[in-house]
Amino acid sequence: MDPLDQSVLIAILVALIAYFTKGKLWGGDATNDAIEKMGSFGGNTSDLVATMKKNGKKAVVFYGSQTGTAEDYALKFAKEFQSKFKVPTMTADLADVSFENFENIQKEIPDFKLAAFFMATYGEGEPTDNAVEFFDYLENECENLDSLKFVCFGLGNSTYEFYNAIGKKTASKLAEKGAELVGELGLGDDGKGTMDEDYLSWKEQLFDVVKATFHLDEQAVKYEPSIQTTESSDLDISSSTVSLGEPNSSYVNPVTDEDKNSLRFGPFNHTHPYLAPIINTKELFNSKDRHCIHAEFDLSDTNLKYSTGDHVAIWPSNSNQKVSKFLDILGLEKKKDQVIELKSLDPTVHLPFPSPTTYDAVLRHYLEISGPVSRQFVKSISQFCPNEKTKHALLEISDDKDLFNKSVTNKYLNIADCLAMLSEGEPWKDVPFSFIIESVAKLQPRYYSISSSSSMEKQKIHITAVVEQEKPEGCDHYVTGVATNLLLNIKKEQHKDKDLELIETYDLEGPRNKFHSKLPIHIRRSTFKLPSNPATPVIMVGPGTGAAPFRGFIREKVKQVENGNKVGDILFFFGCRNSTEDFIYKEEWTEYSKKLDSKFSMVTAFSRETEKKVYVQDKILENSARVVQLLDQGAFLYVCGDASNMAKGVQQTLVKVYQTEKKVTEEIATNMIKQLRVNNRYQEDVW
Repeated sequence: MDPLDQSVLIAILVALIAYFTKGKLWGGDATNDAIEKMGSFGGNTSDLVATMKKNGKKAVVFYGSQTGTAEDYALKFAKEFQSKFKVPTMTADLADVSFENFENIQKEIPDFKLAAFFMATYGEGEPTDNAVEFFDYLENECENLDSLKFVCFGLGNSTYEFYNAIGKKTASKLAEKGAELVGELGLGDDGKGTMDEDYLSWKEQLFDVVKATFHLDEQAVKYEPSIQTTESSDLDISSSTVSLGEPNSSYVNPVTDEDKNSLRFGPFNHTHPYLAPIINTKELFNSKDRHCIHAEFDLSDTNLKYSTGDHVAIWPSNSNQKVSKFLDILGLEKKKDQVIELKSLDPTVHLPFPSPTTYDAVLRHYLEISGPVSRQFVKSISQFCPNEKTKHALLEISDDKDLFNKSVTNKYLNIADCLAMLSEGEPWKDVPFSFIIESVAKLQPRYYSISSSSSMEKQKIHITAVVEQEKPEGCDHYVTGVATNLLLNIKKEQHKDKDLELIETYDLEGPRNKFHSKLPIHIRRSTFKLPSNPATPVIMVGPGTGAAPFRGFIREKVKQVENGNKVGDILFFFGCRNSTEDFIYKEEWTEYSKKLDSKFSMVTAFSRETEKKVYVQDKILENSARVVQLLDQGAFLYVCGDASNMAKGVQQTLVKVYQTEKKVTEEIATNMIKQLRVNNRYQEDVW
């Protein structure tokens, strides 16, 4: 057996031991490393009731989160609930706990108050990955929750068909088991951009109900740190134990074979990515102002695999400009490389990233500093205003939803922008850095549909990403995407393109120069898949970068033909602004057509080449007979792209197509479309 095979077997063995023992082999040596691997409890048990009893907790806030948003709201709710009502409260990732004794929680914990659930809906009305086992428990193991009182806030998007399905299902399932919902079920709507206001409205009403239900005394909310930050005088950025922004502690100073193997062979997931080389980048648009990057990641030195139709998560960093502005408004610019040590003050609170680290590393690699600022955050930071004038301005704006929208939200201000505006540029030096760590959402991976085929590109992952950089009307600065501008910066560096002007730049070398032309990634499995039978026809609708997974699908079909398989008809509806500017992969589609012969048909819609805008929906209607013919032959229909307009428009158009071609009523046509979904023949990958 050669060394590579031995390494792979060792990595697999370690992963299996970790999985089946659920971390118990690490027992009582709760180092920072172990704490990070053990999840929310920071201890050596996943027994929820035992953990709460040991730490004197009287309430628990669970979260089912896919991208970190539900987790962020859960953490904020727990801190405010504890501060306002003096009820010791903990948060818990649903995947990290055992619900074995959950039915006895009221008996086991004297004066237990309530359980709160913050539940995001993922995909087609599905639970997030970390909530799957919780629903399995409710449906197959849980018998009676008569004594449990709970609250629930769902995070959803009304542009999706299954809006807030999991929030509703959580409340319904708990009620079926006898649990009592306190207050109203909260429903946050990201589709309308009102998630934060939906949460604030729900929370304010809920707290009044909770106060009355449990006869609680209300206190003024005051920041109570769960994490302590201390500046170190013994360490500097050259110290081998200091994290400079590595994804997790195993990257900081990998000495053991176990650590080195984990970096190469995983297992890789949302807590432990693979540092993948970017071996090729190219521009897909023919435009001075807009960019679309094709990037290729190399998997040849790892065992990481994907399937056609999966998503890849890119772990980005914040831009130099954003980091510098945030450091400056906190008065930390001159101390950016100061080493700080983090310590949990609550055994149930785990450190969110490796320690020790630096101010710069935290803001560059670990916190979401580029996104919009919430009214809730502005309210909470009021206790640290640099002067009375700033405090007056802050309270005025945070107490008025309309004024906040006009002054902050509609001007696309991030946290640093907002603080600078409120204080007229004076630094907020009294803000504890622990407050920043606990109050600012964690920087999350960005997910992209993979645009390559796992059959054709076994050791490569391709992605296709439009670079987000625009200056909205009434806004005096560019609004930029974190990951896409990072990719643009990498592309400029790789091609030594002196003519490409960047709005934002990044530290491309990364921690300890490990990131040169590399980025951390992991794979998220998807149900967006081709039919198992290659002969089944497919219809694909993907305007813009919605074409990304379909490039992978079509490359898969080409490979099937090369392997001697008979493939079904492929009808692809693609749309963009015009044929000369943003017709991505234009030459490739022609090549695919040659290789697939008569099996491949591409219908294009260019919205800005004619006086009347033409979209993919219009082209579907024009080709209604062909669409229905293929569907009658058992075709699978796929839609990828914008959820709020395009995907809805396509569904409405398909109803019209069935009405016209089948001569049926709108109601019957709608039910026919629903049946396609039930049979998994109508699939969406939308955002």
